[in-house]
Amino acid sequence: MAHPPAPAPYKAPQVSRPRRPATGDEEASSTLRLGEFQSVPSLNLSEARTIINAVTARRRGLKAANAAAGGNNGQRSSGGDSETLVKVQEYLEMFARYKEQEHVQALEQLLDGRAELEKFERSQLGSLCPDTAEEAKTLVPSLEGKISDDDLQELLDEMMRLRNFVQ
Repeated sequence: MAHPPAPAPYKAPQVSRPRRPATGDEEASSTLRLGEFQSVPSLNLSEARTIINAVTARRRGLKAANAAAGGNNGQRSSGGDSETLVKVQEYLEMFARYKEQEHVQALEQLLDGRAELEKFERSQLGSLCPDTAEEAKTLVPSLEGKISDDDLQELLDEMMRLRNFVQ
């Protein structure tokens, strides 16, 4: 007696783009190797919060104006922000150290004044806000040898003054 052929295994539909395999040249250790992201600007959490909040506020304003005009011009009509966006905003609200636009800009100017540091290192310092030069070099090992402990501590103290001014 012949058995019916076994059903083909279920293959789930692809829900996202396939991820390229890691090239092995990305590492944020004592030697900063970010691969294709080496020269890409990076944001600290406060900058990301500012940008995302501005974009979502503008989007809400456009939706409200569009609804008042009585049409959606072919745009997707969504009741609210996606769950992921809401979670990102909650995370940024909790962990961004600088909340006001002028303080975010002051931090950016302060960090951009340190040309010896890579963009990634500056954004990490702005997000992590370490208290001491030793802590900063532990959290961002690539700082070692780029900036003296005294200069780094001076930068961190200035960031702390800015942060305390905010709170």
